[in-house]
Amino acid sequence: MSRHDPPRTVSIGLEERGQTVQDFAVGIGIFILAVAFVFSFVPTIISPFADGGGAETAQADRIAATIVDDLEEGEPNHVDLDEFDDTYSEESYDLVDKLGLRSSDGHAFDRVNITVTTIGEEDPTVDLSGGDEYDDQVGASATRIVTDVDGDCDPACKITVRVW
Repeated sequence: MSRHDPPRTVSIGLEERGQTVQDFAVGIGIFILAVAFVFSFVPTIISPFADGGGAETAQADRIAATIVDDLEEGEPNHVDLDEFDDTYSEESYDLVDKLGLRSSDGHAFDRVNITVTTIGEEDPTVDLSGGDEYDDQVGASATRIVTDVDGDCDPACKITVRVW
């Protein structure tokens, strides 16, 4: 070949092509299955961090408002926590009827936990509690900041209602 020879081209016909329609279909099928697997698997990864549904959030908010309204003494959010202990402790009150929980034959469908803690302490502890035992279940919660008639909450207490 000398310097002045024209360049040669090599052409391949369509009958010698390396990818067939079947190869393409299998590749796309595997890709679609992989994408579907990712979309179905990702929600289970983040589910421990998921919030309760909108209905549970509304129910927790309604229950918290009911409790504060029942315990109020004169001023807004100024409550009698001695009455809380008498009314909402596990042993002395049926929360299903008082809080309007869904039930059948006396068995509640909803689980509720109510805790009262003092705000302002370095290591807050639960002062009062009622309802079912709460063990970090996924659900919804509502919180109300209140003051106590007797002055036991210095400067205030937090009522937390959890529903799951």
